[in-house]
Amino acid sequence: MLTEEERRLGAEQILRAEREGKPVVQLSRTFPQMEVEDAYRVQDLWAQARIAKGARVVGHKIGLTSRAMQMASKMTEPDYGRILDDALYNDGAQIPASRFIKPRLEVELAFIMGEDLSGPGARIYDVMRATEFVMPALEIIDYRTEVPRTIVDTIADNAAFGAIVVGGRVIRPMDVDVRWVGATLSKNGIIEESGVSAAVMGHPAAGIAWLVNKLSVVGAKLLKGQIVLAGSFTRPVDITARDVITADYGPIGALSVSFI
Repeated sequence: MLTEEERRLGAEQILRAEREGKPVVQLSRTFPQMEVEDAYRVQDLWAQARIAKGARVVGHKIGLTSRAMQMASKMTEPDYGRILDDALYNDGAQIPASRFIKPRLEVELAFIMGEDLSGPGARIYDVMRATEFVMPALEIIDYRTEVPRTIVDTIADNAAFGAIVVGGRVIRPMDVDVRWVGATLSKNGIIEESGVSAAVMGHPAAGIAWLVNKLSVVGAKLLKGQIVLAGSFTRPVDITARDVITADYGPIGALSVSFI
């Protein structure tokens, strides 16, 4: 375990990487005794610093929920982070690639909460009942530490969250079978990845139930109106300036963004 001062130093390193646009040494190397509890506390301190400068928490993201992402990241358990309002984009946005260090993009579903939801003991049906809308989303992930990374590095780095893009059709959670939402991800007109939402723990709401139960341990919950990214069901695709990305979700629409 780390001291509170060591945790604060870890958060300052993540903040410095953001400011300077350069990755810092993995926190697991700087603090070899770092544990998962420490990593989430570093994330708390990072978020507090960002909020103090005007950012607002608008939701949560869940990472490493699909086998594809766990294999890509060489990790075996999910993690979670915060979504901040200054990293929220709409369909058609032109996004500066320079705001990220090494951005990659994933295909996901976003759940918009219609009521508060807390654990412990939350299940898929609790999530579905508490969800007002589901819509297509893209997550831009970014690493603010060097690689290779352990789970504590990823958690401390806000679960590698960079930004979110939402678009397509807004649907009610029972309008379609959200287990079988398929999507293709194209970069510059070429399909790079495809997948189906059941790849996220068998049901994308399962990841959100996992999150709700994890949040209950620290006395937190999901709030009405918050956005929750349920987890990627494709492997990440590298992006650079001048790339044009399109995710096609078939019956529930598509969304496109360009990087400048």
